[in-house]
Amino acid sequence: MSLLPWLDDSLLHHHHHHQPRYQVSAWRDPENHLVSSLLRHPFLEELHQLKSLVQDPGATVSSDKDKFQANFDVQQFKPEEISVKVTGDNTVTIEGKHEEKEDEHGYISRHFVRRYTLPENCDIKQVQSKLSSDGVLTITAPKIPEGKAIEDREIPIIRTGQPLKHFEKKPVEEAKK
Repeated sequence: MSLLPWLDDSLLHHHHHHQPRYQVSAWRDPENHLVSSLLRHPFLEELHQLKSLVQDPGATVSSDKDKFQANFDVQQFKPEEISVKVTGDNTVTIEGKHEEKEDEHGYISRHFVRRYTLPENCDIKQVQSKLSSDGVLTITAPKIPEGKAIEDREIPIIRTGQPLKHFEKKPVEEAKK
């Protein structure tokens, strides 16, 4: 059962014998530009990607009161072909890429990018990634316990030793040129 029924492939197949055939054939008719343009809409493409993410047996994502965790089957990639990055907007990005190479069936190249928004209470400074010997990449982010305030920290002042006086303010007319 699909959570997104309008994306379910079963819409393209004729399941009810009592329905007239023209209802299904309108979806398949390449001359029906309205339907084909709707099916190619960028919004629906994003939903298709979301559906494939949810159905991907190579990835599991869980979140409980203590941590966020995601596991990925990346056995087709060498460790140096995988990167994990965390950005300030609580997004973790996992990317794997290897260039085209030849195998027994011909040439092959692989590339994937996964982005997850971590829950707000995750400590992004403590995100870890581990790669097991059987090719499973595990990303974990501990959560800050409820009621525990984020600690204040002092920001050190770094002395540059360089004057800033040469950055004089220019008149507004000169700045617009």
